[in-house]
Amino acid sequence: MKHRARFTAHAASCYTSKFKQLNLTLLCTGLLGLPLMAQAEEITPINLRLATVVNTEDTYHIAAERFQQLVSEQTDGAVSVEIFPNASLGDERTLLEGMQIGTVDMGVITNGPVANFVDEFSVFELPFLFPSAESAYSVLDGEIGQEILAKLEDVNLKGLAFAERGFRNITNSQHAINAPEDLDGLTLRVIENEVYVDTFRELGANAVPMAWTEALTALQQGTIDGQENPVNAIHAFNLAETQDYLTMTRHIYAPAIFIMSLPAWNGLQVEVQDIVLDAASEASAYAREQNAIMEAEQLAELAEAGMEINQSPDIAAFQEAVAPVYEKYGDQFGDYLQRIQEEVK
Repeated sequence: MKHRARFTAHAASCYTSKFKQLNLTLLCTGLLGLPLMAQAEEITPINLRLATVVNTEDTYHIAAERFQQLVSEQTDGAVSVEIFPNASLGDERTLLEGMQIGTVDMGVITNGPVANFVDEFSVFELPFLFPSAESAYSVLDGEIGQEILAKLEDVNLKGLAFAERGFRNITNSQHAINAPEDLDGLTLRVIENEVYVDTFRELGANAVPMAWTEALTALQQGTIDGQENPVNAIHAFNLAETQDYLTMTRHIYAPAIFIMSLPAWNGLQVEVQDIVLDAASEASAYAREQNAIMEAEQLAELAEAGMEINQSPDIAAFQEAVAPVYEKYGDQFGDYLQRIQEEVK
């Protein structure tokens, strides 16, 4: 009987131990499953308003749509992105100011206007700084670019990623341009940025800084002779209708930037912040790829529309003419200019 009692007690103990172990296993399994379930359920539905000043044919819009798609996919639709093209929420300065106070959530913005808020961004505007798109990507996506991008937080903005406007070229309605002296007497719209203004004044043009929305009207009315922009913008805005000549100077590589309102960014859940960052980076890379793919086709269409295109202007003469710009601004950017020049060698 004693042996039997001991056996029964032992069996009961084993049964109890196994029962507890089973419960513990089930409990752990359940708990381990909870974060995955909770992650999908815990994302609070939110709508982000993303603005640009371009039309729906432009690379900025292509980047914005890719971003919209990625964010929706990664959040199972909990985070939606509403795109406002065509400067419907204001020009780029207005958009940046709106982001600072939280009335605009985010945008894809040209680097030039951003430099009016953080001086260091102007270093990327120096003429003939980058010999190729690949050298620009290396700097922008590397340590230098990310250091400068982070400075946006000092002005209540959040830099997400460098997208692309591309290498800028000159168009005008008066005559062909091959060398700097051909710009004498021409009135050209430039971005509202002092480096752009000084660059084109050194080249001999009458440089007029103005918002892009105003520039389109001025080109149509003939109050300015020309402008400078990458091929994608020249094509997207049908500038062949008002501009007869395109010169492929590739004088400045212009980044674009996915920028967010810092108050809006801080209001996102950490999981959503990670998704937004990754989506901006991927959308930027996609926009760069599309620019490269589309440029040859866009140039062909501009030529068919009647635009005379100079593919091989005297670049050396242009580079020599803008040397004073480096003398004026070289020390303004701390060691950034030197570091960029060393990296692109």
